[in-house]
Amino acid sequence: QVQLVESGGGLVQDGGSLRLACTFSGGFFSNYIFGWFRQSPGKEREFVAAIRWDGRNTNYADSVKDRFTISRDNAKKTVNLQMNNLKPEDTAVYYCGAMRQFTWVRTVYILPASYDYWGQGTQVTVAS
Repeated sequence: QVQLVESGGGLVQDGGSLRLACTFSGGFFSNYIFGWFRQSPGKEREFVAAIRWDGRNTNYADSVKDRFTISRDNAKKTVNLQMNNLKPEDTAVYYCGAMRQFTWVRTVYILPASYDYWGQGTQVTVAS
């Protein structure tokens, strides 16, 4: 019943910006931690960012810290990922995940297996 749909991916130049969106339906938005992950061919799904169910805390992978910002809009039931200063190594399919969880533990929310639902992914390509 819960559905997540990512949008906003595309092709940008090195140093450019994109804003991804993850729209949520079929459940209670404020019950979920949301995470953004990315996956490149031949690699494991990699943690990018997460936001607490109430939006009071966020966390980022070291590789994107100070460049990416995760946020949530309760009225729109949407989680966003603002990506600035994009680099070729950011190229990947980006996925939004939702976890029904009321504890905020980094060792949990950085793991793809912790998430209950996933979107279809959106391709981000940064020209090298």
